[in-house]
Amino acid sequence: MIRKAPISMIMTSPVITLNKEDNLEKAEHLFKQHHIRHIPVVEDKVIVGMLSYTDLLRLSFADVDYATDDMSDVMVYSMFTIEQVMNKNIVSVSASNSIKEVAEILAVKEFHALPVISNNALIGIVTTTDLIKYLLKQF
Repeated sequence: MIRKAPISMIMTSPVITLNKEDNLEKAEHLFKQHHIRHIPVVEDKVIVGMLSYTDLLRLSFADVDYATDDMSDVMVYSMFTIEQVMNKNIVSVSASNSIKEVAEILAVKEFHALPVISNNALIGIVTTTDLIKYLLKQF
């Protein structure tokens, strides 16, 4: 295991993103289509929030049955904006942060995803799944 390996080695890039003006139906579609759990919300590549699939589940029955489109979800989604639902208190990391440093942040802060920033622009995302896959490769 490389002790000082940068997080850029395991981060996901490019990143699927949303804008504050997008709707929650689009967010749900992206979560399901790409099998992801976190989507950064950006304005001109600058991260302004993070939306998780769990945030949507708090509003709806989105995960009850993947196969059916429930009109009740659409109704609930129309009552809220992405800006109202997203987490605005974002902790981010630099591409040069080590994998160990990022693992410590994920463990202490109990986050499941962190945006990776360079010059104030979003360049990647690292998740607990990325970290676990990296650790598994070491064995």
